[in-house]
Amino acid sequence: MTAQKNMEDIVSVAKRRGFIYPGSDVYGGLSGTWDYGPLGVALKRNIMQLWWAMFVDERDDMFGVDAAILMNQKVWQASGHVDTFVDPLVEDLETKQRFRADHLLKDAGFEVDGLSLEQLTALIRDNNVKSPAGNTLSEVRTFNMMFTTTVGPVANDAAISYLRPETAQGIFTNYKNVVDTFYPDLPFGLAQQGKAFRNEISPRDFIFRSREFEQMEIEYFVDPAKWEGSFEHWRQQVWKWTRALGLSDDTVHELEVPEEDRAHYSKRTIDFEYDFPIGREELLGLAYRTDFDLGNIQRVSGKNMEYTVKGTNEKFVPHVIEPSFGVERALMAVLTAAYTEDEVNGEKRIVMKFPEHLAPVKFAVSPLVRNKPELVAKAREVYDLLKKKYGAVMWDDNGNIGKRYRRQDEIGTPHCVVVDFDTLETDGLVSVRDRDTTEQRRVKPEEL
Repeated sequence: MTAQKNMEDIVSVAKRRGFIYPGSDVYGGLSGTWDYGPLGVALKRNIMQLWWAMFVDERDDMFGVDAAILMNQKVWQASGHVDTFVDPLVEDLETKQRFRADHLLKDAGFEVDGLSLEQLTALIRDNNVKSPAGNTLSEVRTFNMMFTTTVGPVANDAAISYLRPETAQGIFTNYKNVVDTFYPDLPFGLAQQGKAFRNEISPRDFIFRSREFEQMEIEYFVDPAKWEGSFEHWRQQVWKWTRALGLSDDTVHELEVPEEDRAHYSKRTIDFEYDFPIGREELLGLAYRTDFDLGNIQRVSGKNMEYTVKGTNEKFVPHVIEPSFGVERALMAVLTAAYTEDEVNGEKRIVMKFPEHLAPVKFAVSPLVRNKPELVAKAREVYDLLKKKYGAVMWDDNGNIGKRYRRQDEIGTPHCVVVDFDTLETDGLVSVRDRDTTEQRRVKPEEL
């Protein structure tokens, strides 16, 4: 079960094997930032490419966009982010360190969802909740999480812009462009993958909550009278996605978010939660945003956001179903599900049991020993054959064969291919070892 898995063990493998490193580590790091090594980049790309294939390439009702990270400040004013995109901040009065008040209270065992700043302050005061250093805390106040910057050479109010805190608004601002260019039938969706930035007060839990991350979001535009059918369609699509990631159904949970806890724009929201080692936490969300965003754009910009139903005079501002996926949270769930400890011949083994379509390395090719030129030459032939076909193939001749197997197990390579003396002298076959069962079979290289 995932609840028995230790986050420190997963983080250790991720760093040791080149999946994920702390950001700016050589200079002491920068909290809330992470760098992806060779295997992490491959795993991340595989997840993102799988998402794009499932939800864009394989559908007739989806269009891809890639909006700019920097946008006109009016985008964030109209969306409400400038006024409402805030977290509750509290300060250690001795060290001046700042923390999220709701996180401190949750860690202390209190239920805080839906509480106001005044109620959070009272809860801290009445229960004598201290900072992690044991010091008195300030009153709770709001903190806007958007990173502010200026565009152009003059720093004034008109030059203010923001690093986008979500990718959704870049989709909404392109809705009219796509309608005017392609005039798709309703319902249809716009999909985007890209970076988002949030100045988290206290980033934590590995890549689960960080200041720079990637989102995969869809805004699905529907007839207001038919939103419920589209919502159910996307609820089922989310389950299809979690299964494609290799997550078992008993580790994924639907949470119907009550009205008082929903975002102000949402009429219905389901949070899909996963059993991470840090506890049951949100993996992705599905929201019915009504016409909140397009209505705001129409009101502030003065541009008409209505859709005209083909062949009729019927016009309305479409409503929106939003499935929102975080890349890092998906990757952390995949790492969690894959991490396995077992025994092989009485020895403890760590193995990352990635689904084969997500594994960053599909095959590792080795000569049985590295000091026999004829073995090495034949192994190179096999390597070149597989590399041309699959791409994600690793050459590994470092250490003895047992150490190579252990290393490839931790990398999550499904198949290890070994060229031995029998390959040259008798049958021409190579040994293929299965990662999960450790069983080996002899096959022709061209049949791999």
